[in-house]
Amino acid sequence: MTAHSATAARTRTGGPKDDGPKILEHVMGWTLVMVVAMLVTQLGLM
Repeated sequence: MTAHSATAARTRTGGPKDDGPKILEHVMGWTLVMVVAMLVTQLGLM
């Protein structure tokens, strides 16, 4: 078995190469950042 056939046999589990709603992913990422920032400030960790 060559390296190429071993790589081709793997099942895709997601990642940066997948197509999808990029804007939704971007908004959800920034939402997570804001939630963590609010949690940190509310707990007085910063």
